[in-house]
Amino acid sequence: MKSQILRYPRLDEVLTVEETIREHSGEFKKKELWKRLPEKVLYQKYCRIIDYLSDTQKTAIDGEGKIGWIWNPELVKKYLKKPELIIR
Repeated sequence: MKSQILRYPRLDEVLTVEETIREHSGEFKKKELWKRLPEKVLYQKYCRIIDYLSDTQKTAIDGEGKIGWIWNPELVKKYLKKPELIIR
């Protein structure tokens, strides 16, 4: 049975979590990072944000469970300009 989502994160909460991950990329595990957020976010919302960032391939979790920022828009722009690459 799927758990019911009672609260969805707001955009400002998503941006806060993204910025915190970028600043501390690869330093902290999930729970430790949540405790270091500059603004308090409900843990259920935080977990939902982490899942979203992972699903959209903006973050990755290493073997130790530490969260790192992997999204690089400048590199994506560079590859999109190459005519030999095809987007599918």
